[in-house]
Amino acid sequence: MEIEELPCEEHHQILDVRIAGSSYPPFVLSFKNLTYDVKVSTKSGFPFRWKQPNVSSGNTTKSLLRGISGEAKEGETMAILGASGSGKSTLIDALANRISKQSLKGSITLNGEVLDSDVLKVISAYVMQDDLLFPMLTVEETLMFSAEFRLPRSVSKSKKKARVQGLIDQLGLRNAGKTVIGDEGHRGVSGGERRRVSIGIDIIHDPILLFLDEPTSGLDSASALMVVKVLQRIAEGGSIVIMSIHQPSSRILGLIDRLIILSQGRTLYSGSPSNLPQFFSDFGHPIPNNENPSEFALDLIRQLEGTSSGTQILFEFNKTWKVSSMDDNGGDDTISNRRCTLPLKDAIAKSISLGKLVSGGNGANHSSSVPSFANPFYIELMVLSKRLLTNSRRMPAKFAVRLGTITVTGIVLATMFWQLDDSPAGVQERLGCISISIATIFFNCITEVPTFIQERYIFMRETAYNAYRRSSYVLARSLTHIPLLFNLSVTLSLITFWTVGLASGVPGFLFFFVTILASFWAGSSFAAFISGLIPDVFLAFVSGIAIVSYFLFLCGFLVARDRLPKYWLWFHYISLVKYPYEAILQNEFLDPTKCFVLGVQLFDQSALATLPAPVKSELLESLGRVVGRNITRSTCLTTGKDILKQQGIVELSKWKCVWVTVAWGFFFRILFYLTLLFGSKNKRK
Repeated sequence: MEIEELPCEEHHQILDVRIAGSSYPPFVLSFKNLTYDVKVSTKSGFPFRWKQPNVSSGNTTKSLLRGISGEAKEGETMAILGASGSGKSTLIDALANRISKQSLKGSITLNGEVLDSDVLKVISAYVMQDDLLFPMLTVEETLMFSAEFRLPRSVSKSKKKARVQGLIDQLGLRNAGKTVIGDEGHRGVSGGERRRVSIGIDIIHDPILLFLDEPTSGLDSASALMVVKVLQRIAEGGSIVIMSIHQPSSRILGLIDRLIILSQGRTLYSGSPSNLPQFFSDFGHPIPNNENPSEFALDLIRQLEGTSSGTQILFEFNKTWKVSSMDDNGGDDTISNRRCTLPLKDAIAKSISLGKLVSGGNGANHSSSVPSFANPFYIELMVLSKRLLTNSRRMPAKFAVRLGTITVTGIVLATMFWQLDDSPAGVQERLGCISISIATIFFNCITEVPTFIQERYIFMRETAYNAYRRSSYVLARSLTHIPLLFNLSVTLSLITFWTVGLASGVPGFLFFFVTILASFWAGSSFAAFISGLIPDVFLAFVSGIAIVSYFLFLCGFLVARDRLPKYWLWFHYISLVKYPYEAILQNEFLDPTKCFVLGVQLFDQSALATLPAPVKSELLESLGRVVGRNITRSTCLTTGKDILKQQGIVELSKWKCVWVTVAWGFFFRILFYLTLLFGSKNKRK
């Protein structure tokens, strides 16, 4: 046993009795006068209305937080209690740096120092109310992947596994370790176990600060109690745990060290839950025996909110009661506690040296031992790719549906356009077959949108506290999709190319396959961008389908480029269908040895098609004399180049069209990255 004396204010001294592995609690999170106002606009039931004189603007200001102060210490669990709309989730967001600094007034300090947002991301974790997890990973795999992200590569694989196994025991998940998380279509762990897994993935690196938004919401009493017991153990392990909670049971209340009760953004009580009976007794509303203090408090507050003066009387009483309580206890020990804390830089370094699994390395402003990310880019890329592939491999139905759609489409095209000839009718059928094939690819890719959006929320949760880089995720998702796109491309190419009778043999087939693969790449990238831009599944899906339809309308198949209205030409050039469509057409019609309209076929698609052959020959001779050219039944009147000119395909070669399609794919991947970079800040304005 080692005894260390730490100096404090005046004659106060604290003896740090450290038993191997424990440490003097160095962290105190303080917040003072937190105020947060938002502008609320009163909207009319109609999108437009006449402006009337002498009518004030519809914009009003609503105060979500009003001068809230408090303190949370390492080793303690703080709960923020209140009815819906009281401001408890807003306070959690404020403490977790999820509100814009320009909007939030007041101060938040750790050990007396203002927290840099980069440092906060590394030493803290935020558990959302929704359990956003990959459904087909087991509990053990989910935690192991989190360990791979959050623990630095200096920690060996065996130590990471040991950390995961220890966390499974700490969370009470030993019996569920090999069970998949599950979702609506797959049976998995229970709701309480799922919530504990959500907590586990955010505490794998043993954060100093842990914020939770209603961790017991939606759970039965037994599961809720288990979750709070887990949080108590986490706090006792050297963390500051702060959570919002709606209506805890008496047993849960007994596990909480500090309680803040809010109403309409103001503090109505701040202190130990054990002091609630004395507080309300002094207020003149004693808590009846055997009644849950939290339920009594919320019911009383609800009654006060319905009166003309509201909760003002309780708010004022709380301030005077707190002052009198401090006098009875010999003064406020907050200042003494704050001065006994270590400087933040030293506290973080000390915490790491004594076993806290905060990432080590070079890093941010307050401490050279806190980097922005635990692992280098390539490690993140490998772990992300492995996780995405593992989850996808266990959900074969999604791939099977897409493959089935492509297979059925290929079979339909093969039977509809079986062995097309080189007649004028065959030319039109070729154009239709190729345009439908390309459009099917892009429509098939839009089905990826729901998957992207589901993963988007997991991504937002993980990157909010620097589990990995956004660029790592975008690249990993792109790379893991290539095998899927390759298989779909091979399937469509093999079914349609030979059966339809497309041109150029084996070289033509290879070019057709490359073009189809490039189309899938561009379509998948476009779907990723749409899902990043529009977070709503329905809106994103409908928008994607609509835009792909416009791509088809203006690609040059229905109306040739030269005949398009000038005001639609810009959309023609950004149509993703245009470039692969033109590439395959050039692959079909650039053979100089092929003729697609002979003299005798000139009348096939007209009222003269039923004339006798001798009459047609005479008409051709007469036509030849008029134009000064010898035209017979076997004269070639239209070559492949002529067809391409009729379609307005004269600007880019076929390989340039392929490269443009590939470039569109990279362009939309970059846009996808930018939407994630700027659209997933997880901060209130």
